[in-house]
Amino acid sequence: MKTVDAHPKDRLLATASRLFYAEGIHAVGVERLVSEASVTRATFYRHYPAKDDLVTAYLTETSRQIRAAVEAARAGKPPREGLADTMAVVGDATRGEDFRGCQFLNAAAEYPDPRHPVRAVIDDHRNWFFEVLREQAAALGHPEPDHAARVLVLLRDGALHGGELDDAGKVRATLRRAVEDLFPA
Repeated sequence: MKTVDAHPKDRLLATASRLFYAEGIHAVGVERLVSEASVTRATFYRHYPAKDDLVTAYLTETSRQIRAAVEAARAGKPPREGLADTMAVVGDATRGEDFRGCQFLNAAAEYPDPRHPVRAVIDDHRNWFFEVLREQAAALGHPEPDHAARVLVLLRDGALHGGELDDAGKVRATLRRAVEDLFPA
């Protein structure tokens, strides 16, 4: 289905996702969003009472997509392979031609107030990812699954920033090796 044929709310979200990720959230104004989504200002505000509501929807949808990719990557696999494939989802993300780092880390830089509603979505996503990694570390019998998960979250954060600056293939290989080093067979 073409974007212009989509429901106006969906067009706004698709447009915002593309522009926020490519250019930054604060760099993209409401006028540009309504123009590129081919909707009116009234339509924008009917679906998203404030721009921050659209930012929240963008990050929520991004989180939903990442969660689905992680669940698919680890489904039905033994714990070590599932963990390696979970981290491979991160590594694969760095290989896109339009890769610009982590949507959540980028948004956190633009919303420094930890009490802001946008930060609540960021925190929810990060807590979910930490829990996935903690559960996998525990399933692998790591003596400190919380610590192992924190290490992997830091590796994820570094990979999603380094992947924009460094060779994406090397970033992916480093993530895989880090899992192997942290959880030897």
